[in-house]
Amino acid sequence: MLLAEPRGYCAGVDRAVETVEKSLEKHGAPIYVRKEIVHNRHVVRTLADRGVVFVDETDEVPEGAVLVFSAHGVSPAVHEAAAARNLHTIDATCPLVTKVHQEAKRFARDDYDILLIGHEGHEEVEGTAGEAPDHVQLVDGPDAVDNVEVRDPAKVIWLSQTTLSVDETMATVQRLRERFPLMQDPPSDDICYATQNRQVAVKAMAPECDLVIVVGSRNSSNSVRLVEVALGAGARAAHLVDYAAEVDPAWLEGVRTVGITSGASVPEILVRGVIELLEGHGFDDVQSVTTANETLVFALPRELRDARRA
Repeated sequence: MLLAEPRGYCAGVDRAVETVEKSLEKHGAPIYVRKEIVHNRHVVRTLADRGVVFVDETDEVPEGAVLVFSAHGVSPAVHEAAAARNLHTIDATCPLVTKVHQEAKRFARDDYDILLIGHEGHEEVEGTAGEAPDHVQLVDGPDAVDNVEVRDPAKVIWLSQTTLSVDETMATVQRLRERFPLMQDPPSDDICYATQNRQVAVKAMAPECDLVIVVGSRNSSNSVRLVEVALGAGARAAHLVDYAAEVDPAWLEGVRTVGITSGASVPEILVRGVIELLEGHGFDDVQSVTTANETLVFALPRELRDARRA
């Protein structure tokens, strides 16, 4: 059994989950969270059991209540809607997503056409596009490039959703650059360090694996990408599971080496469950495949920092 390192929680997810936990401690239940705080079924269910109410929109929240914005970020229109209802908002947006928001605002002010590479309907994309809706066009993969129209080919920049596959994103960028040779790159890399690190670790172990199991939820973009990366890097098979109980014993037939990783919103307890299951099937030679060491920690939102010190 090969264990990818790093895997699991990134700094942004850790900050977002702790933001909700500290908000509960400070304000008491119920508190409200717009959308899922992170894209993981176990995390959402656990917090719901503690008194967190997940809503789709601000108009579902009682006036004056506490509302936490998820790690994926929201548009200015959502902030305005929350203010109109006198909600006490706490912003758990990942700082790396906030960075992309700032880039979108900056280049919109300079009147660029902004080509946002990402998946249609994803909350992060909706939040980023909402910062500059008159300047942002979504480009959902290489096949969407032919539909892109810009006003001035000399004033074009691409940005991206933070949780994409690096390889797929660069394939889209290459197609865009063929159409718009003067297109600018982002001031700094938009795909987050954790997404990249988890993909690199999977690439390192996949060629040795008959099977790769990715622990993560199906609405988690970075988890879904890990399955694709594993297959692209040479794994004979790869599957996404939320829990150990979802592992099909038939997958293990004829398998000599299995790799395990998890998406950036997955608590380690779920990975341990899969490891224990596989040990029960004879995979008791466990080795780590380490390609990076992560030490980054993000500060909590200002109004909760005293709670962390306590």
